[in-house]
Amino acid sequence: MRSPLVTSKARPPHRRSWTVGAAAAASGVVLLMSLPGALAMAPEDNIPPTSLATLLPATASSTPAVADSEIKTRLDDNGTPAIAGEQLHTAMLRRFYAAHGYEPVWTTRQKQATALWHAVMHAGDHGLDPESFHAAAVAKTLSPSDRDLLLSDAFLAYADALARGAAPSDSKGDSEELSPGPVDAVTALEAALASRDAEAALQALAPSTPQYAALRRAYQTYEAIAKAGGWPHVPEGAAADRYRLLQQRLAVEGFLPAGYATNQLDETTLQAVKNFQERHGLEPADGKLGPATLAELNVTADARVRQLAVNLERLRWLPRNLPADRVWVNTANAQLQLFRGDRPVFTTRVVVGETDKQTPEFQAQIVSLLYNPPWNVPYGIAQKEIIPKLDSEPDYLERHHMTMRGNGSIQQEAGPHSALGRLKFEMPNRFDVYLHDTPQRYLFTRDNRRMSHGCVRVQNPRQLASLLMDIPEAEITKGINVGSTSRRNLPQPIAVFVVYQTAFADSDGVVQFRRDVYQRDNAIAQRLTRSTQAPLAARGAGNQRGG
Repeated sequence: MRSPLVTSKARPPHRRSWTVGAAAAASGVVLLMSLPGALAMAPEDNIPPTSLATLLPATASSTPAVADSEIKTRLDDNGTPAIAGEQLHTAMLRRFYAAHGYEPVWTTRQKQATALWHAVMHAGDHGLDPESFHAAAVAKTLSPSDRDLLLSDAFLAYADALARGAAPSDSKGDSEELSPGPVDAVTALEAALASRDAEAALQALAPSTPQYAALRRAYQTYEAIAKAGGWPHVPEGAAADRYRLLQQRLAVEGFLPAGYATNQLDETTLQAVKNFQERHGLEPADGKLGPATLAELNVTADARVRQLAVNLERLRWLPRNLPADRVWVNTANAQLQLFRGDRPVFTTRVVVGETDKQTPEFQAQIVSLLYNPPWNVPYGIAQKEIIPKLDSEPDYLERHHMTMRGNGSIQQEAGPHSALGRLKFEMPNRFDVYLHDTPQRYLFTRDNRRMSHGCVRVQNPRQLASLLMDIPEAEITKGINVGSTSRRNLPQPIAVFVVYQTAFADSDGVVQFRRDVYQRDNAIAQRLTRSTQAPLAARGAGNQRGG
């Protein structure tokens, strides 16, 4: 049973900081049924004028002017120029103004400037902070040249943020290697200037996928909930009004009808708790108010807003045209899906890296299968976990079907005892992370499936192999039963994306939430906003890879 949803086109008041409020998406906004009546939407407030006519002086003549020496001088400065305390993206600005003879651009393009500025002021629609794009600085007392530069920088930076993500690629962690590919913000801004609708052209740089649209709608919903005061805290222990507060909490997100109140854990409330648990990946979904369920219930609405903003950013890191056929591994959800024609046709559980041996985020291609693979133990694992045991356990290698090779490396023989099981999906990548079988089948029954050294163990590997090879599963088993190590190339390599999405839309379009076990969200949240934030969690340490 899904939480009830209704459609509304109301827009919550825009706020400059995405942590507590951003303007809603322009249409198709999905609001949870139980949003209180207090959310009757007021006109947008606190937005600097979207028309820049009062800030941009009209040009007296359309005759080309001599190159503005102030603009060129500023951009030729060897340092990092700043205006009103705002750092500029000098390299992009130099290219942009070189194409315009280093003349002011926006005094002769006030219509386009107004449209583009309107887009910047609604950056909150994408979970971005308008203050990151000089929202306040532009309205300060500035020289015409300084304002022109600041506007250009705002438009270029916003274009780049929509196209590639607001977090610079060089600031991402070692575990984050997804990218939409090269995007030229300067070219994109020139195209917007040449289009009939400059704002629409700029906004089109953002992802257009159903996933992104669903998260934007959810972002607006939770932003409105946060603005209305969030939800009540559910007491961890016995309290006279515990179930009344629980029912109010569940009603805010639509798991119970608005106003539902019995102050007891009746069947309706029990089912609502189960639905909440399913939506947050809590196992088992039994309706009990255990520590994990209470922890999720008491995550604040503001924290959910930040979580959605972070995952909108992660979607901006992905290629704009995802392959219709792909393997998708969400390590936050410990689940794998195979897509054919953009539709999920197979889903299975996976085991992913431990918190101190995290599975990275990256894109690769599965090119072949390896039947009965031996396990070449990574050097780090051998040195830290195996070699130290040999003095006290001289038969350790023999007991684990391992041999020390001439170069000092360790290999575990193929067969039923191999840590890779009977099947390995070969997908070359710099992390040396891959999908594989495992003899430890019991791990797939656990709620916590973060038990590997970084690789991804697949619950139903033969079924996945059958679908990738387009042959019956019996043929896969037959090849394995030969017993020897052998390789089978896929008819066509298939893209595999290993992602970490703590908020995502399921196949029904319902947004799901997962705990930030790897503690990666906070680092992204801090890069998305210039506003003061309470940290979501401490940044996790160590991302060791392995088998």
